[in-house]
Amino acid sequence: MRSLVAPLLALVSFAAAAQTVSLSGSMGDKALLVINGTPRTVAVGATRDGVKVVAVTPNDATVELNGKRVVLALGGAQVNLGGAGGAGSGTRIVMTAGTGGHFLGDGSINGRQVRFLVDTGASVIALGRSDAERIGLDYKNAPRIVMNTANGQVMAFRVVLASVRIGDVEVHNVEATVNPGEMPFVLLGNSFLTRFQMKRENDMLTLDRRL
Repeated sequence: MRSLVAPLLALVSFAAAAQTVSLSGSMGDKALLVINGTPRTVAVGATRDGVKVVAVTPNDATVELNGKRVVLALGGAQVNLGGAGGAGSGTRIVMTAGTGGHFLGDGSINGRQVRFLVDTGASVIALGRSDAERIGLDYKNAPRIVMNTANGQVMAFRVVLASVRIGDVEVHNVEATVNPGEMPFVLLGNSFLTRFQMKRENDMLTLDRRL
């Protein structure tokens, strides 16, 4: 019987225990987790690296750490145990390819939640107008630049983001552009990615922060 492995779209930071745990799928009563960048297959009731699996369904898994429980839902938003306001002192981001082979993940810009799509072809982080306005980014007085896109040249605004965070990894002063049109995701471009050593193995992408 072929196992069913669902793609990862939920990234969970356990700040209190300095652990990063993500759900990459399920196989019967086992959760396929990535704990601190290491793949683990953990059955219901078992504990690995301090993370206990309480329940598993085809769409999510309930885990427990230090007496706190959280549901890792495929496609769900980022959840932080131990407080969302802690310093982003982590050094590793692990993502698993979703539908179409794209790497998607929840994170934040200047403390406001956004949804990222990894784009190694983009020179900088790129936001659409609605995302920029939703997170309160003051861009209208920023320098304007001309960008070449698949639909021709467009005028965009060049900005610097105070912080970009995914899980417990936070980077400061990151160059970005705000495009006048709508975009379904925030493109996570090379102004962020080049600060990491990137490694891809099959459907898993690991970003280790450069020293």
